[in-house]
Amino acid sequence: MTDAAAALLTVEGLRVLLPSRTDSPAGKAPQGSRQAVVDGLSFQLRAGQTLGIVGESGSGKTMTALALIGLLPNQAQVQGRIDFQGPQGPVDWLALDPRQRRAYRGSQIALIFQEPSTALNPLYTCGQQLRETLQANTSLSAAEIRAQAARLFEEVQLSPQLLERYPHQLSGGQIQRVAIACAIASNPKLLIADEPTTALDVTVQAEILRLLAQLQQQRQMAILFITHDLSLVAELADQVVVMYRGQAVEQGDVEQIFRDPQHPYTRGLLACRPGLERRLRRLPTLQDFQSAQENAAGRPGSLLVEQRWQQMEMTVAEEEERLQRLQSQPPLLQVRQLRTHYAVRQGLFRRPVRELRAVDGVSFDLYPGETLGLVGESGCGKTTLGRTLLRLVRPSSGQVLYDGDDLLRLPPQRLRRLRREIQLIFQDPMASLNPRMTVGASVMEPMWLHKIGAHSAERRQRAQHLFQRVGLDPESLDRLPHQFSGGQRQRICIARALASQPRLIVCDEAVSSLDVSVQAQVLNLLKDLQEELGLTYLFISHDLSVVKFMSDRIMVMNRGRIEEIGPASQIYLYPQQDYTRRLIAAIPKGAPKKRTHLPG
Repeated sequence: MTDAAAALLTVEGLRVLLPSRTDSPAGKAPQGSRQAVVDGLSFQLRAGQTLGIVGESGSGKTMTALALIGLLPNQAQVQGRIDFQGPQGPVDWLALDPRQRRAYRGSQIALIFQEPSTALNPLYTCGQQLRETLQANTSLSAAEIRAQAARLFEEVQLSPQLLERYPHQLSGGQIQRVAIACAIASNPKLLIADEPTTALDVTVQAEILRLLAQLQQQRQMAILFITHDLSLVAELADQVVVMYRGQAVEQGDVEQIFRDPQHPYTRGLLACRPGLERRLRRLPTLQDFQSAQENAAGRPGSLLVEQRWQQMEMTVAEEEERLQRLQSQPPLLQVRQLRTHYAVRQGLFRRPVRELRAVDGVSFDLYPGETLGLVGESGCGKTTLGRTLLRLVRPSSGQVLYDGDDLLRLPPQRLRRLRREIQLIFQDPMASLNPRMTVGASVMEPMWLHKIGAHSAERRQRAQHLFQRVGLDPESLDRLPHQFSGGQRQRICIARALASQPRLIVCDEAVSSLDVSVQAQVLNLLKDLQEELGLTYLFISHDLSVVKFMSDRIMVMNRGRIEEIGPASQIYLYPQQDYTRRLIAAIPKGAPKKRTHLPG
């Protein structure tokens, strides 16, 4: 990329080795057996540059980040060379002891974690944690630290009033912005951003990407941007490294990678992302594309991508016919003037000071076999609406009719029987799985509760089949949740929701934590299951491209109210409200932007 002397960070032949894990009951690998999770990675990064590292879950992206900041587990072995340009000159990072690394960590090199809810201490306010970071890495007075904390919150589009709130009192997107504020607090020379926008809606995601670009220009800060979404890399990066199974299969200038990708894996990643310009029956998966590549006979990669899209495209007439057929049936779910209001309490005696209208007069119908997409920014009321429909949150008023029964007025015993037919896939997979139960037990638990399967052996066989359907190894039923990646845990949650053989599933950000290739597989799976089992989905997401692919109709929500509702293509092509237009404008277009390159 650049001369080593001009580079802020130089990585040569990086290898990260971890003890091999077997599936034996003892869970022990042969003595001395190790696996390379990062294998021979090399790159250089200058001040003011952004390097995007992209790949699927398990490709080695996060392990690379942890190696660069010195937070790998104790049993990890690191080989190769990492040189960092410190204040006093070049530093051999791997030769530093833990105390010396701590002097650089935070002040010179900062990391934004993938899961902000685990990066923040739930016992301290957001302001306390940000001020603690400033105190540790700056020489400011207490008054200056408070003023700087307020300015940092404003920089990441948060009100300074939120400084005194605890992490659990903020939305997922707000928590991620607090984590970003903590990372940039000490003005580091290198910012490692590990999936920093995964939990954010498209408008906030666009704001954060703009913010990172502005900070980079102002501070000559280098950014190592790790993501599974190539469209985000196109928005921000100058250089790209594509990783697969620990190795860099392709790297180079972002415009060249997107214009003419050379490796079949890179082409497959580009093909898996749901498009907004077309209406598709199915998404091309990485496996589909690799199969087509084997029979390509030398055709350009861009032509292959176009052919895969054309093969799966749905015509306008097909879309209209399907919607008419669905709406010719009686609705499965009817919602009328649903309201869920909360009293916001403050002070020592927790007196109510105002009313928060999370859901404010929502009405809609949902038909059997239909997918109704619900899209909006963080805090608009999407999740509260989904949980209110399932009576996990008590509504203030309104009516929810499910197959003729008013869910809000059913006695507990009758409601329990209906739980089998209505399931929820939660946004946070780690929080929805019991960390002390094996994933197999978690999937079999709904079968046991609803008396599905004659005996435990049959339930286990059903669980293995579900694991296979969602792309997981059936032999991994006896592992615990922490032994899986974030994307794998989300697929476990999908399998668990399907275990009770439901009719209606509320998918609350069900694919937000998955990389694009696995996301395509899971979205196709949800569509296949819908066709096979007649499932009905309320599909909640902040990603309009995913919602458009999945949905027959889209419902746009803002501040507790429905802005507009209509056929999926119509909402995208002919939005009626300014709010909807703003959501569409914020979606990454997947094409590299022209950037001003700073001198090295």
